[in-house]
Amino acid sequence: MFPLRLRFALVPAMLAAVATALLAAPAAATEARGATLLTVTSETGEVLAELDLEALQEMPTQVYETTTIWTDGVQEFTGVPLADLIAEVAPDAQRISAKAINDYEIEMPRSGWEDGAPIVAYLNHGEEMSLRDKGPLWIIYPFDTDPAFRQEVIYARSIWQLDRITAFE
Repeated sequence: MFPLRLRFALVPAMLAAVATALLAAPAAATEARGATLLTVTSETGEVLAELDLEALQEMPTQVYETTTIWTDGVQEFTGVPLADLIAEVAPDAQRISAKAINDYEIEMPRSGWEDGAPIVAYLNHGEEMSLRDKGPLWIIYPFDTDPAFRQEVIYARSIWQLDRITAFE
């Protein structure tokens, strides 16, 4: 065991280490912003794009104010139209497979994104979405604008915690 004097001498050093770690935490959080949120691959497994939040925000933006069957009240979602995202990274895609962090997976034909809906939302009420809040990415439709968006097939395509898309030609 350490002598009493040495044990008390270690306390300020330990406090300094903890303070340094806490002060460094915001920098670590900022570095995490560069983390890949969405990987798009071809049907052969070739990586077509690895997109972080900044890359998604540089694409065209769409805002939907809508209710959902999974949330309370009107929500404001901001994201990139799926049509624009696919046109940018896989313009010849005829269908996609979208997969969530928990491996929930859906398939969508080209006709499912050609009309401008849905968006790949990265903000809800102007804030990034946590995993707990169905984020960081969620395929969202403007459910309140058309009864066609309130069908089981559309609800099934509204995949949250999206992290992978495979494009098929």
